[in-house]
Amino acid sequence: MAAITAAMVKDLRDKTGAGMMDCKGALKETDGNVEAAVDWLRKKGLSKAAKKAGRTAADGLVAVATAGTKGVMVEVNVETDFVARNELFQKMVSDIANVALEGKGDIDALKSATYPGSDKNIEEYITSMVAQIGENMSLRRSTGLSVDDGAVVPYIHTQVSDGAGKIGVMVALKSSGNKEALGVLGKQLAMHVAATRPLSLNISDLDPEIVAREKDVLSEQARASGKPENIIGKMVEGRLRKFYEESVLMEQIFVIDGETRISKVLENANSVVGADVTMTGFARFELGEGIEVEVDDFAAEVQAMAGSN
Repeated sequence: MAAITAAMVKDLRDKTGAGMMDCKGALKETDGNVEAAVDWLRKKGLSKAAKKAGRTAADGLVAVATAGTKGVMVEVNVETDFVARNELFQKMVSDIANVALEGKGDIDALKSATYPGSDKNIEEYITSMVAQIGENMSLRRSTGLSVDDGAVVPYIHTQVSDGAGKIGVMVALKSSGNKEALGVLGKQLAMHVAATRPLSLNISDLDPEIVAREKDVLSEQARASGKPENIIGKMVEGRLRKFYEESVLMEQIFVIDGETRISKVLENANSVVGADVTMTGFARFELGEGIEVEVDDFAAEVQAMAGSN
């Protein structure tokens, strides 16, 4: 049996909104597996969160750089918001994003690329900045999007400096139509993505493991209602459709008008742009999502120290 720590219980409580004792019980039932504990709580109807949100547990900046039909996004992490607002750090992140644009966002190529105006590669330059600024930092991730004809449109939410902030989004729109109108549409769609956190572009793009996991949870919830198996199947099918509408971009309702499905928004845009519009992809980075930070249990430390005297 894995040791269940206070930090694990707090993490699960933050993810689900369930009570502390319920979280502790769930972790015991799942031998400390947090993901399995989330599902266990949902099956028991104890989780207040329908979906697990990415946990923001690191600071730094997300930066976007675009050039017409291509764009890239990078995340560079530091320990504190104080350093994230440092002009030297901001310039470095901007420079890294611009270099990434040349390499189409490939993370390994980016780390080994030469930093502008330096004899160091980017990974070495970041190391030198650690010594200069006095905080640990790292280039965490990078991605790129491109289209043959159309536009890659960026959006930064909670902007800290030019082209960089806490949440970055890019959408790739393929179209031979008016590029200015395409840019306006792309900005609105990117804002939608920032707000709704879709898991995939289309239903067919969804990770099969995520779908299987959702079906399992929904089936257990339906069985708990006492309905017969033939009814349970229909209940799961209906609830799965709702999951798709919440999690798949093309199935979501446009946040700007609150009534039009995104797939229809693109279809309607044809008349404004002057040609067919197809979204070929999107990317969304939220600063620090998925990074777990070790939380010190101060009370336990004090208790342990008292016990050693």
